[in-house]
Order: sequence, then C-alpha cells, then structure tokens
Amino acid sequence: MSSAHHLERSSVPVLDVSGLPGRVEAVLKRAVDEARVVGAVVLVARDGQLVYRGVAGLADREAGRVMDPEALFRLASLTKPIVSVAALALIGEGKLALDAPLTDWLPEFRPRAPDGSELPIRVQHLLTHTSGLGYGFFAWEGDAYARAGVSNGMDQPGLSFSENARRLASLPLLARPGTEFHYSLSTDVLGEVLARAADRSLPELVAERVTRPLGLTQTSFEVADVARLVVPYADGRPQPERMRDAEHVLRFAVGASTYAPARALTPGSYPSGGSGLIGTASEYLTFLEALRNADPRLLEPHLFAEMKRDQLRGLPAGPELGPGWGYGYGLGVLLDPARAESPMRPGSVYWQGAYGNYFWVDPSERLSVLLLTNTAIEGMNGVLPAELRRAVYTP
Repeated sequence: MSSAHHLERSSVPVLDVSGLPGRVEAVLKRAVDEARVVGAVVLVARDGQLVYRGVAGLADREAGRVMDPEALFRLASLTKPIVSVAALALIGEGKLALDAPLTDWLPEFRPRAPDGSELPIRVQHLLTHTSGLGYGFFAWEGDAYARAGVSNGMDQPGLSFSENARRLASLPLLARPGTEFHYSLSTDVLGEVLARAADRSLPELVAERVTRPLGLTQTSFEVADVARLVVPYADGRPQPERMRDAEHVLRFAVGASTYAPARALTPGSYPSGGSGLIGTASEYLTFLEALRNADPRLLEPHLFAEMKRDQLRGLPAGPELGPGWGYGYGLGVLLDPARAESPMRPGSVYWQGAYGNYFWVDPSERLSVLLLTNTAIEGMNGVLPAELRRAVYTP
C-alpha cells in the first residue's frame, strides 16, 4: 500500500470548514455571472453532514428554466466509478477475476498489436485503462478512431455495443496490455463483460449492485424525468453555446470530442459503462459517501481499499492524469500534492465528466465534494473546478 494511506491524522492539517460556504458560494456565483457556466449544483459533505449546497444559474437558458437542486445531469465519465464498483462486486463474489482474459466473456473481441500479434486483455487492464485501447477524445477529427466510426459512448444515438466493439477491435492497440495508461473505452468494454458474467444487462447489474442498495432511484441509464434533465452547453464566447441534439464537436487543448445529447433519450443506444448514466447531485453524493466510508452494502473493505489504491505502480501515464497522480479502479489517486499542485491531501481520489462534472473525496479530511454543471468543458477542468478546490481548502 502506498505511504499516502498510512498518514497519521496528526500529520495532516485539519480543515476548518467554518468559512467554506461563503467561499464556495462566491466561486459559484462568479462562474455564472461571468458566463463560464450556464448552471451548476455544488455539494460539500464533511463527516457525512452536508455543509454546503449551492444551486446557481439555469438548467435551460433559452426557456429561462432555473437550475433545480434535484435536476438530472448526464454524468458522463462519473459513470466509471459506479461501474467499477459493480465490477468489484462481481469479483468479490467470485463471478469474475482480475486476471481473467476478456475473451472468456467476449470471444469475438480480439484487437491486435500494431505488429498483428494478439495479446490478452484482462479485466484488470480494463479497470485501470492499461488495456491498450484508446478514446476518440485525444485526437482531432480524422484520426484512426474517427475514420473507423468508433463512438466515445456519448455520440451516435442508437448505436449497438456489438457494432462499436467491432469498429474498436479493427484498430491496433496503442500499447501492450498492462504496460501503459491510456484513458479509453475500456470501461465500455468492461460493462459488456460484466453483463455477460452476471447474465443480465448492465443497467440491471448496476441497479442490483450499486444504486438499489444505496436507495438511489434517479440514477440510471435512462432519463427518469425528461422535464428535469438539464440542457447541455459547450464553452463559447461571449457565452456558452447550446449543444446541438444530433452532433456537437467541441475542441479543447488536447483534441476534440463529439457529443450527441439526444443519445440519452434514444432507444437502442448501448448502455455506455464509461459515460452513460443519468443522475442527480444528491444521489451521486450518496455514492461518494459510500465510497469514502467503504459502505459494506456495496463491497468488502479490502475491495474498496484496492479501488482507492494506485494500481499503475509507476507505469507511464499520459496527460489525462498529470504529475503527482496515479489511478486505481475507476478513480484518479493523489500521490504527491506538491507535484500535482493540488490542495487535496494524499490519498484523495477524484474523477471528472466531459459534460461538465467533477468530484473528489478526501479521506484524511473526511470530505466529499461534487460539482455538476451543464457546461463542457469548463465544469470538468476549467477555472471553476480549480477555484472550487482552492475555496474548499483555503481559509
């Protein structure tokens, strides 16, 4: 176990949350007033108690619909930690094994190395994004993934998993499985592995192993109430641009991503294990608290511990993580706050979603923080999440 998990409480500064609500409120208000995000919900819990709930801006700017604390958001990659918990639940029950090759469940999925050799991809590789698979996020239009028509799990409404897997398997792996971290469609593939291992659909499995035990009734791969679903926006000047339903391409520093907001409402779209869940802030915070507390309703303590432990152990990692960070199962793990330039404490975990979402859990400070916005990419890794981190930790 990393030394970050052996810190004594006395060696870690104790966070004073008395002024936190005012600081966070100012950050949230400024983001909306400066038209960096259209709307947002922020929740901060300490020791299991909600110390701040902020709701700002609009859920639908054109209709003038104000943001609701129980609005429904496209969770995007915040889906990955939930699906990872479902995977670990099956592993804990002996229905799946970390070292099992995915061809045990997907015999038809056999992507090859650039030299044409077939290399086994294992469940562990899918959980840690060391499978050699990639994403279309980190290259411009026209790259191999775009030419093959590979979906990122947020576009191409109505596309089946089998067709997307066929396209994905037609491309060479980026690296030998187990040798490099590449943020990828691994969790989408994992979702299908889980469905076949459990002999039920991924939505049924996630409900059975995660959402139902926690009492979450609004978090699913279907929209519980269309009227409460926020409208998604893309970064723009002088204000964010409303995303087009069919396809919206958003360019950012390291590439481009394609969005199709209508996918969430289109029957036949495969349930993306990496980005398909819809949910509310209050319910996702319940999941984060279960993660922080190693809730026995979901997993045994040792499985939660492995989930929050760096599994890369020095393997090369791309810009998706950055210096000072490792990766567990579905989560970034903070190893060195100084190198990461982060105010979070060592052993904190986080992740983000491309529709404009961000969270972190700081076990040392017994803290869970969630930011859900309807504005990409700002709400994921723009000024707002950076200011939110500083506001939480800086007196």
